[in-house]
Amino acid sequence: MGSEHLQAEELPEQLLDLAHHAGVEAAEVFQSRSHSRPVYFEANRLKQLESAQSEGTALRLWKNGRPGLAVAYGPVDPKSLVDRAIALSDLNQPETIEMTENRFASYPDLGEMVPVEQLLDWGKEAIALVRDAYPEILCNGEWDCDSETTRLLNSNGLDCRYKDTTLSCYLSADWIRSEDFLSVSDGQTQRGRLEPKGVAHQILQRLGWSQDNAPAISGRVPVLFTAKAADMLWGTVQEAINGKRVREQSSPWSDRLGSAIVSESLTISQEPDAGPYSCPFDDEGTPTQRIIFIQNGVLQQFYSDRTTGALLGIGTTGNGFRPGLGSYPSPGLFNWLIQPGSKSLAQLIAGLDEAIIVDQMLGGATGISGDFSINVDLGFRVKNGQVIGRVKDTMVAGNVYTALKQVLDIGGDAEWNGACYTPSLIVEGLSVTGKTY
Repeated sequence: MGSEHLQAEELPEQLLDLAHHAGVEAAEVFQSRSHSRPVYFEANRLKQLESAQSEGTALRLWKNGRPGLAVAYGPVDPKSLVDRAIALSDLNQPETIEMTENRFASYPDLGEMVPVEQLLDWGKEAIALVRDAYPEILCNGEWDCDSETTRLLNSNGLDCRYKDTTLSCYLSADWIRSEDFLSVSDGQTQRGRLEPKGVAHQILQRLGWSQDNAPAISGRVPVLFTAKAADMLWGTVQEAINGKRVREQSSPWSDRLGSAIVSESLTISQEPDAGPYSCPFDDEGTPTQRIIFIQNGVLQQFYSDRTTGALLGIGTTGNGFRPGLGSYPSPGLFNWLIQPGSKSLAQLIAGLDEAIIVDQMLGGATGISGDFSINVDLGFRVKNGQVIGRVKDTMVAGNVYTALKQVLDIGGDAEWNGACYTPSLIVEGLSVTGKTY
């Protein structure tokens, strides 16, 4: 184990040295190592414990101006990886070499590991809290501690690294009532500690609202997207301010910098040091930065990697990320924060006369057009400020750009959904269709 670890530590320098002697003009090595210890529960009981380790190395080089990218997982034969990258470069057209200049940075470790026993206790506690209230329910879940180390070196003298440890959990509660099946789920991602009571509370609240089925509703009524569901809206916004989309003129906001594009109640930013997804540098080695993309509804900035930023004349914003180890960096986002309001979810609901709540959905990928049509997997009807029951066989359709111009209210209950920190919000302008039996 010790010799394997030593080989992994020395591998990037070996690859750069071999590439140099092979006559390449420039090279970089991206190395990622992870260790995960998930605990699985099924039907209220512990199912299994796992320990998984993975290691991947990506070598990108330029020979005669032509880029080549080769990837290896696990133990690596350095010469073979260099030879493969050079062979692949022969198939590509020459390009401008974009690499970060000389810089050394080793960042403090973020987060800390917790013992498997603690993950077990958290999982058992959350399941017990749900089943104390609903003994007939079957709970499934996963509680995980994941540690990832990232290192990036290049032939320009760049050498930066960081280690990030996060805790995450997912819990679902399945309730079968005669021919009516209901599945409610929730989760968390944190550093240092998970809160099983918080996860259980969210699920118990939804189960309580689901005691009765509410009459179908159709027409244009306000829609409250919970923090868990609101993430569906932000994918389109992220695409619209992607520098690559702007360069292609496929974004409707390509020429809207400085203009009001959404409700003035919306302020959206990138915060590198916030929450469990903080990231000190991107996959090109550029330090990440705080960026306000939309302030009080006004578009302030796009995001880009080095290549896209050069084409747009704005430079990189520190947003060059690899979709996968075998991919070239492209504009990507992390730590996407929507500034929350001040009202609790209960206060948002109390202010609605006739509306529906969307908490879980089937589908939801909207794309750059912003048009969507989703089936509500878990939703509720609100009447006179009260949740009166669950809605079934209901569809919500509309356009994200239109909806975000008609935001009625924003909650103070923001949560992390992946690397998106979003509160609940209420929007108009959507069409609701419910099936009447």
